[in-house]
Amino acid sequence: MKLLRKNALITGGSQGLGRVIVEAFLSNGANVIFCARTAADINQTQAALASLLQPGQQLLGCVADVADPSNIAALFARAAQLGPLDVLVNNAGIYGPIGHTEKVSLAEWTEAWQINVTGTLLACQHAISAMKPQCAGKIINISGGGATNPMPRFAAYAACKAAVVRLTETLAEEYRADHIDVNAVAPGALRTRLTEQVLAAGPDKAGVDFFAKNKKWFEEGATDTKLGASLCVFLASSDSDGITGKLISATWDNWQDWPNHIKELQGSDVYTLRRIIGRDRGFDWGDK
Repeated sequence: MKLLRKNALITGGSQGLGRVIVEAFLSNGANVIFCARTAADINQTQAALASLLQPGQQLLGCVADVADPSNIAALFARAAQLGPLDVLVNNAGIYGPIGHTEKVSLAEWTEAWQINVTGTLLACQHAISAMKPQCAGKIINISGGGATNPMPRFAAYAACKAAVVRLTETLAEEYRADHIDVNAVAPGALRTRLTEQVLAAGPDKAGVDFFAKNKKWFEEGATDTKLGASLCVFLASSDSDGITGKLISATWDNWQDWPNHIKELQGSDVYTLRRIIGRDRGFDWGDK
């Protein structure tokens, strides 16, 4: 049990990937507090996962909007009931507006930014304040393909996820001396409520190709959510100590072997977002 007696806070933990992360953390011995938007979601999740609890293990739920500073403060105050915070997983997120960017609603754009970026920042601020005195901690931010590839008709989501990765890298450097490891996870193409949102939007809004991909994932299956959850367990555990500031693909990266390459990872910009210049692609013009 890799997380025995660790105390973890997981946002957006009542459904989809977040729910599977909560399950994985419980199965690995952690005490968990999670948040969701409604009391019904909290109650249903606690009832469904009660059988996973070992004697003395705790599972707490808290209704919270991650974009609301007062809600986040209350969430972390409740988390203090578990004891010192060891792990934060920022999972809560939305696609935001879907469709041609020139028609995007400013209100919907702002909501996406508040949940995906501001919500992540608020939780990180509280977590860092809790972790610095103990000179240890793990922060895991859920990112996605929007951070590494353009996503036509999903401009808000793509911009938000790229921002989350740069925030992750910045916090990793800022708090390296405090031994707080901060990483981002790309869990792969999942079949979740976000898939359903794409299908509901239709090919005209979501784009024919992306709609077709989501339809296939919905009907035939996609990346197993347990893979992303397993990566989160790894990053929350002592196995990953010293790995920080990385964007890690649950599907494509050989992260299980990374403990054997800590020094190489620490001394390189691999698995990060960086600008590609001409000479990186063999062009001998334009670069000084």
